[in-house]
Amino acid sequence: MLPPSMHDTPAPPREFEVVRDPLWNTIRLDPVAVRIIDSPAFQRLRLIRQLGLAYLVYPGAQHSRFDHALGVYHLARWALGMLAERGELEGIDPVDCRLAPYAALLHDIGHYPFSHALEEVGPPLIPEDHEALAGRFLTTEGIREALGELHPDAPERIGALIRGRSPSPLQGLVSGSLDLDKIEYLRRDARYCGVPYGEVDVDRLLHSLTLLRDPGTGRLEVGVHEKGLSALESLLFSKYQMFRNVYWHHAVRAATALYKRLVEDAIRGGILRAGELVGETDERLLARLELRAAESVHPAARRVGERWLPAVRRRLLPKRALQLPGDAVRGLPGEAWIGDAALRGALEARLAEALELEEGGVLVDYPAKPRMMGLDLLLLRRGGAVQRLTESGRAGLIDLPRVSEELYHSARAFRVFTTSRRELAPERMLELLALAEPEARARLCVKPPHP
Repeated sequence: MLPPSMHDTPAPPREFEVVRDPLWNTIRLDPVAVRIIDSPAFQRLRLIRQLGLAYLVYPGAQHSRFDHALGVYHLARWALGMLAERGELEGIDPVDCRLAPYAALLHDIGHYPFSHALEEVGPPLIPEDHEALAGRFLTTEGIREALGELHPDAPERIGALIRGRSPSPLQGLVSGSLDLDKIEYLRRDARYCGVPYGEVDVDRLLHSLTLLRDPGTGRLEVGVHEKGLSALESLLFSKYQMFRNVYWHHAVRAATALYKRLVEDAIRGGILRAGELVGETDERLLARLELRAAESVHPAARRVGERWLPAVRRRLLPKRALQLPGDAVRGLPGEAWIGDAALRGALEARLAEALELEEGGVLVDYPAKPRMMGLDLLLLRRGGAVQRLTESGRAGLIDLPRVSEELYHSARAFRVFTTSRRELAPERMLELLALAEPEARARLCVKPPHP
């Protein structure tokens, strides 16, 4: 129930629809949420797998962005209800309190097919991430009308919450170190992949959430009581374990690299425009590419139709020719320049030639998540003092962030995948990665980027 001070905002709905969820059991949906969920843009999320191509490795990973979004909405209502019961929402803008659950519900509305994979391709082929795309969907049929019942500026305010740019004290529930999205996806992904790594003490975490005033800025933010630190530490360690064992599993990364190459070639071959990826679903994208590739004679388009699509459909994943632990690459110049699409592409072409593979036969993969163990959160001590927890952690309280760099590099791996089985000497790759960027460009015949 919302606090009495919210008399100037619409009363909380008394009628709810109920859905059963294998993770949270009963999720209650108010009438506005139901209208949003029934919209075409939201129903599309049923057809986007939460973990992209991971189902090729973990057969149970067929859950969707739709399932996850309902779960985050449920957690948002749960968290806001507890804050309200304690009187912590007194003085908070009633509109923010009203909109926060719908921002949680809509936080993934802009996702590309197969979720995060395409965002790794980045500019210029993929210029925007899913948070930036969310605003396009907040004014589409069904969602626009539902949000109009809440507030005239609801789309703009919800869009700011999704992108982490809202001045609201409730921003941290939707996007932040301890946002409800992370809590939900870790639990759900672990459940459907059948692994024990994503266990988080959700009840303890949500009960420890509180609104705190930053001693430095005076700004009110979502924080955590000291009694919830062990639960927070379990969330951080679960995140590390899921990246190491699921999200960055070698076969999951092979499938992801294959899919990225499929889309890159489709765009370069002229059978797909990047803008057509927005609002598309997993299987419909593959079907569209199949039809268009059959009509094209462009070499890249032929690779799409004759090599990449059959490989995805039949799970013919590229094989590891080389795997280097993240710590071996750490600090080398190549750790930075491998993220440049032109340099990486030239490296792949050079390796394909050296390994006597046809064009496109090598895929280099080095996933990045710089703030995997990131933490920037206010902490309420038992004595009443408020401190800020950062990536350095705090001795005696929470120590995982102190070793975040070590954990990050132990979860990472630099891999070279090949479409036919090959082996690549580690020394040869390390020699290339040791080159400074200008030397790498010269060796690989890549022009420097325009200033």
